[in-house]
Amino acid sequence: MKLGFLTACLPESDLTDIARWAASQGFEALEVAGWPSSDDRNHIRVDRFDDAEHDRIARIFAESGLTLSSIAYYENNLHPQEGAEVNAHVRRCIDAAAALGCPTVGTFVGRHPGLPVLDNLKRATDVFGPLVEYARQRGVEIVIENCVMKSWHPDGYPGNLAYSPELWEWMFTLGLKLNWDPSHLVALGIDPMTALTPYIRHIAHVQAKDTQILPGEIDRYGHYGPISGEKGWYRFRVPGLGQVDWTRVIDALYEGGYDGVVSVEHEDPVWSGSTERVQTGLGIAYRTLRHLMPG
Repeated sequence: MKLGFLTACLPESDLTDIARWAASQGFEALEVAGWPSSDDRNHIRVDRFDDAEHDRIARIFAESGLTLSSIAYYENNLHPQEGAEVNAHVRRCIDAAAALGCPTVGTFVGRHPGLPVLDNLKRATDVFGPLVEYARQRGVEIVIENCVMKSWHPDGYPGNLAYSPELWEWMFTLGLKLNWDPSHLVALGIDPMTALTPYIRHIAHVQAKDTQILPGEIDRYGHYGPISGEKGWYRFRVPGLGQVDWTRVIDALYEGGYDGVVSVEHEDPVWSGSTERVQTGLGIAYRTLRHLMPG
């Protein structure tokens, strides 16, 4: 296993600087943000991926010695108006990943908020069948993060239909893989370990994020959270500052044969607000996880 992080937490930094800092701190991999150029999470410019951009990214990883674990573009592939463009950008991410020898592209299933879940799953089958085949032909796997994305639904219901093991099993029938993140399971009342062990062979990437339960708040809001759709009774933290038992998680991954990248996804509000604070948060995550990992 290798330890890395998702670069989206440092949108103001150049990928060259991120890679140099990451290598100097002992990280071994980067999951690189690949949103369109109009978004500040665009450390790789997949929407203008020419020979110069290919050479720029390849040189950064060659010089730093880091592994490019995944190209990240987490958007709603079932959006009623924007879905087709999201699908097209996923294809651009796949093309860039194939050219760079990157094994995975990460995205969300998403949801049409005006349709029932079963109707959404039918639409998703039509959307992801061709995307998975497009990726397969280029030697790339599509990984889906099990994030709930409540903010995508007007009533705060799940906006990404990949949040539970029941839905993972549906995803696997399409050839999709899992970018497993235990923080979202804690927020749904699902035991991360129970939801991990049976599915390790379907996991192609791991995101490391923690969840802190705020005392007393769930008794006011319940698991669905406030009517505003916000979290309300929990918040995301860097690994080591929440409820996830990382010793058991890493041990189970190792025992189950997972030998890929564990990528810290930094969404910790305490360690945010400046590059220095984000880097401090990443350092906390590193110290929590590194000594647990073989190699």
